[in-house]
Amino acid sequence: MRTIRIHVDQPLVVCAEPNLPPQAAEHVGRVLRMNPGDPLTLFNGDGHDYAAVILTVGKREVAVRVESKQALRNESPLPLTLAQGVARGEKMDLIVQKATELGVARIVPLLTERSEVRLDAARAEKRLAHWRAVVASACEQSGRARLPEVTPALPLAAWLGSLADDGTLRLALLPEADRSPRQLQFGPAGGLLVVGPEGGLGERDVDALSAAGFEGLRLGPRILRTETAGLAALAALQALHGDG
Repeated sequence: MRTIRIHVDQPLVVCAEPNLPPQAAEHVGRVLRMNPGDPLTLFNGDGHDYAAVILTVGKREVAVRVESKQALRNESPLPLTLAQGVARGEKMDLIVQKATELGVARIVPLLTERSEVRLDAARAEKRLAHWRAVVASACEQSGRARLPEVTPALPLAAWLGSLADDGTLRLALLPEADRSPRQLQFGPAGGLLVVGPEGGLGERDVDALSAAGFEGLRLGPRILRTETAGLAALAALQALHGDG
């Protein structure tokens, strides 16, 4: 029987009998149609899975009893940040979802020279909440008990100006680069990977990245779409230097 994993944004304590947050309660009660006595697994991002059992299911509330907790050790030993040029609509959702499954530690949506997506303050806040929900759902499916951070969308220049000199390997996916994933060496701080939007990184973007110490990274002889490029790079880096 498939274990149902539910993310809850609240503290969890063994032997406690909390009510699930409204969105989780609706999913358990109305979508999954679970019943009292059914088991489920809860997690809140602290690195543990919490085994629980449903006590009551009401119209708007679901009460559970937390029975035990287990520390999970399935996070990648390679901390990777994906700085992704914001892609349109479902493409960005796909990138966020699959990057989470691939073990990324942080996702930074970037507004670059050729970005086609424009976000005012209200829309940016709404998209951020949506992307964080996509991350939580991907963690439910993939078995992760720590949620990757998703930062607010930032212009490339602002993000570069905020970076600390902490030894993180700085990489940018560029078709004309000659360095391959096999040639990289990561330190304990891991890496930053910049991927352009649909139109790729512009000349000003590349100049700014170079000035900030980013090295070009090439995956192969073909030009990949933005929704493919970052995910292919993450998979290669994990296989060669992280999970593999």
